[in-house]
Amino acid sequence: MRLLLVEDNPIIGNAVRDHLCADGWSVDWSMNLESATGAVAAEPRDVVLLDLRLPDGSGLDVLKLMGARGDSTPVVVISAYDQLSDQIAAMRSGAVDYLVKPFALAEMAARVRKAAMHGRLSRMRDVG
Repeated sequence: MRLLLVEDNPIIGNAVRDHLCADGWSVDWSMNLESATGAVAAEPRDVVLLDLRLPDGSGLDVLKLMGARGDSTPVVVISAYDQLSDQIAAMRSGAVDYLVKPFALAEMAARVRKAAMHGRLSRMRDVG
């Protein structure tokens, strides 16, 4: 399973990447909006794990780009933004889940697995 991690904090990014790799994921990591938009356009992933606050813009722009392209890859937002309005904005923009920082790595991995299953089921419905 392939995952795109979009996270600008190297401490969080390393911990998330290491945990997901130990869980069997192949993780590509982008640390800014420019790199993330290029990565989502370049090749398909099973899940995107997306921070909203990036040094060069908002992670919501990645969600909007994916929606405009018809990309149905499930996106789990990880963010320090803990307001309900932030969560609703991300879900309205296409996120399937939202996890507020700080979070337990085991919970994050469980949500990623659930998002991947959601994505597989959606693709099966689209094909069938």
